[in-house]
Amino acid sequence: MKIELRPWVLEDKKELAEICHNADRQFLSDRLPYPYTEDNAQWWINMAEKQEGKEGVFRAILADGKIVGNISVEKKEDVYRRDGEIGYMLKKEYYSRGIMTEAVKQICPLAYKELDLIRITGLVYEPNTASRKVLEKNGFMLEGIMKKVVTKGDKIYDLCIYGKCIDG
Repeated sequence: MKIELRPWVLEDKKELAEICHNADRQFLSDRLPYPYTEDNAQWWINMAEKQEGKEGVFRAILADGKIVGNISVEKKEDVYRRDGEIGYMLKKEYYSRGIMTEAVKQICPLAYKELDLIRITGLVYEPNTASRKVLEKNGFMLEGIMKKVVTKGDKIYDLCIYGKCIDG
């Protein structure tokens, strides 16, 4: 399977809306709207186009030419401006195929270069073992665990802090 990343374009709004609307929200931020509409997707793609290369890199994940997910690295601000936070999601039917591991591998060098970063941070809810493995396979190190910091519905989770620096 050929995995590639490309910038989002407005013509992708239907696919982005489908991915975000049907996403497994168990380990995602509550700021992702639900239902997720094409209007939400249009707003996000417009934001991504304006911020591209300045405040973030935003990519569609393609598997054999078909959009199957989303990945981004967003630059932090102020004294944290050389750090970026990685985030991603994948259609459920594409889980466990190595797609996200490859997407993370591809976006990190791009984010370091385009955003002048020296570090990328990944924040993962402790029980999300699949996401943790994706980061670990890409050289991210578990740097710490914040206890009982995430409230998601009626559950409280610990948050794993992963980091990867440009020089390894």
